[in-house]
Parts: sequence; structure tokens; C-alpha cells
Amino acid sequence: MRIRLFSQYVHLQIAVLALLETTMFFAVLMAAAVVRFGFGVGAFELKEGPLWPRAVVFGAAMVASLMAFGLYSARQRARGGGIFVRVVAAVGGGAVLTMLCFYVIPALWLGRGVLGYAAAGAVVAVSTSRFVFSHFVDESLFKRRVLVYGAGKSALPIARLRRRSDQRGFVLMGFLLAEGEATAVPSERLLESSADILGLCRQHGVDEVVVAMDDRRRAFPIRELLECRLAGVDVTELLTFLERETGRVRIDVLNPSWLIFGAGFRRGTLRMFNVRLLDLAASSLVLLVGLPVMLATAAAIKLEDGWRAPVFYRQERVGLLGRTFRLLKFRSMRQDAEATGEARWAEKDDPRITRVGAIIRKLRVDELPQILNVLRGHMSFVGPRPERPQFVAELSERIPYYVERHCVKPGITGWAQLCYQYGSSEHDALEKLQYDLYYIKNNSFLFDLAILVQTAEVVFMGKGAR
Repeated sequence: MRIRLFSQYVHLQIAVLALLETTMFFAVLMAAAVVRFGFGVGAFELKEGPLWPRAVVFGAAMVASLMAFGLYSARQRARGGGIFVRVVAAVGGGAVLTMLCFYVIPALWLGRGVLGYAAAGAVVAVSTSRFVFSHFVDESLFKRRVLVYGAGKSALPIARLRRRSDQRGFVLMGFLLAEGEATAVPSERLLESSADILGLCRQHGVDEVVVAMDDRRRAFPIRELLECRLAGVDVTELLTFLERETGRVRIDVLNPSWLIFGAGFRRGTLRMFNVRLLDLAASSLVLLVGLPVMLATAAAIKLEDGWRAPVFYRQERVGLLGRTFRLLKFRSMRQDAEATGEARWAEKDDPRITRVGAIIRKLRVDELPQILNVLRGHMSFVGPRPERPQFVAELSERIPYYVERHCVKPGITGWAQLCYQYGSSEHDALEKLQYDLYYIKNNSFLFDLAILVQTAEVVFMGKGAR
């Protein structure tokens, strides 16, 4: 089951796990103070003030770090030892983040002994909570039982949701063939149609009916769906269900009216102000922290290709409202990579990439100069990746709704970059567009923050680099 928090869909079991672990982090710091100072009031009331504000900071830092390492991601596929390694790394990162907060706010300073005990306790607490959830908590308790009304071609996208990550929020009870519709889903997944829709919902304990008819103009069961709604069973249209469960807008079943009348697509003055404020703050911070790395990268490029070789690579990209700008990156390919003047997609093990280029691409260091594009206002920190004009012209002709991705500024990172692999083909562009449209429709300040935090996993784990 997914719930909507701050305009974003969140899996209920992940939200419950995050709330549980936040409470545990708070308790762990309190317990660490008891271990360090002994029982009594003094353990919770330091001479600098009460302990609970420090526990709140510790809990927030730990949750942010766990999110950055993908431990609250519905697409997390690591198991056992992989999860434990991530937990240890995330707790270490959370401890460092906590110390930085204490350094910035000296009134919250806490001894390293307490923080050390708390970090050790956090590893134990998170490992325990993950083990309990995976072995003893029935995930079906958090899932919605779904019946799909329609078994034709429109219902196929739901029938094809077979990955565990795609079905984390629901249990599919089956498909009910609509009147006059040809069957396209496997026959074994069809429900007996002798009873009415509400009767089937009661029989199977259904929480939600998803309407996926091929043609709604013919025999649309208005009265039966109304009975379901009044009986407490949610009725959802196909596009909204797929958007909620997959985190993308499915273009193969998309119609313009859903975009026009649907919620989202916020572009208010406050939203634009928040975007620019986040861009300036994040870019300034990354520029400050990453400056030594940028200088070292520039020197490495010079050492490999000679002191006259250019460090930066400038390339035309399409930005907001289709306007072009010059994207700035560290040069990772040979100077004659496109000597013919023809734009080419990057390939796996591309022979045009230099030795230094292979390293900085893997570490995503080649993207750092784009911070200057953000500061100049050509890009945002979060948004769809900007493409070259030649590719945009081709893809706009072949992929419906492709130009709609230019209604926001392009970004250094984005929802598509977190959810999909490196794109280097027309098919990849189509898949990533679906995630871009989801971001454009549901964008918010908190969504941007979540993407920035989760981008750390992509950088730390080297995912999707090419």
C-alpha cells in the first residue's frame, strides 16, 4: 500500500520502518548517555542543556544517511551481507553528519564517547529492525488487495508488473473481463464474472478497483462502481494506479485529458523561489566541498593529454522551453571523439573515453562543472537531464510527449537518473521520459531534497556510470 505524504507516494511498510527506526535512534542516543554518565537525571540533562534536542538531530541525520544509501528505497535489491554493509556505512555517514551539525551549532555539542556508543547501538538497532521486518512481519498486512476491471490490452501493463519492487504496494487478486472486451491477460488470472463487482470485492476482500477498460464508451459500469465507492472500496483509473505504484507516467496508456485534469504540475511563485534557493545552496556547498577534487581532475587531464589540451568540454544542450545553452563538463573523451561532427550516443566501454575519463565518469566527477550552469540559471540541481539538439529533434518526432520535459529546467540529477540506468538509445530515452514526466507532475521542494539525498547512493555505489 502507498500513502501520500507531502504530495509524494510512499510505501506504507517503508514509512512504518522509517518511523520505527527514527524512534529507535532517539532511544539509542538516550541509552548511550546512560551508559556514558550512569543512571539518573544527569544522564538526560547535561550542563549545556537537555539531551532530547541532540537526540532529534541524531535521529534526523541517521534517517537522512540511511536514505542516501538506498535503505528506504522500494527498489533496494541487496540482501543479507549487502544490507549490513550499507547499514554500517550509513551509520558512519550519519555520525559524521551529526558531528557536523554539532560543529555548526555549538550549543548542541555532545561528547564523542556518547556519539560512539550511539553509533554502535544504531548499527545493532537497524540490523535488528531489518531482520525482524524481513523474517517476521507479513508484508501483505501493508498491501492493498486490488481487483482490475478490464482484461484487454489496457490491462496488460498491470499484468506485466511482476517484479517484487513493482508489487511492493499491492496484491493483485485478479482481472474481471469487461462486457464486449477481448481477453489479453492470461486466462488463469481471470476472476469468475457471475457475481457483480461489489460481490467480488467482498468475496476476495478487495480494497481497490482499478478501471482498465479498453473502451469506456461501451457498457461502462457506473452504478456498480458507485456501489463499490459508497461501500468503502476505492475506485482508481489505470494511469493513476500505475503512476502511484511504479513512480512513472506510462506513455503507452497516457491520454492528454489525464494530464490536463490531473493533479500536480505546480509552478507557483513560491515553488520557483524554493527551487532557486535550493539550487544556490546545493551548488555553493558542492562547489566548496568539491573544489579540491575539481582541481585534481583538471591536473590529471592535463598530465594525460598535455598542458595545451582543454580541461573542459562545452556542448550545446536543450534547456527550459527549448532554449539551448552550453553545458560544461570535464573532458572525459579524446579531443577527436566527434571529429565528423555527428552526434553519437555514449556506449558501454566506449573506446573514445580516456583513462582519466573512465575514472571521473565512474565517480561522476565529470559532472561537477555543471554547478556553474546551475549558478548561471541555465540548469537546476534537480530535473530531467538535458539532451543535445540533434537527439531532441529526433526523439520529439518519434516519442509522444517528449517536448513536455522542457517545461522545467534540466538538472544535474533527477528522478529518472535514480530509477533507470544510463540512457544511450531511443528505448532508454522513452523509459526515462516516463520518470521525467512523473517528476514534472509531482515535483515539490521535499521531493527535490529526497532526490538529492538518494543521489548520494548513485555516487557512492557507482550505479549507472558509463
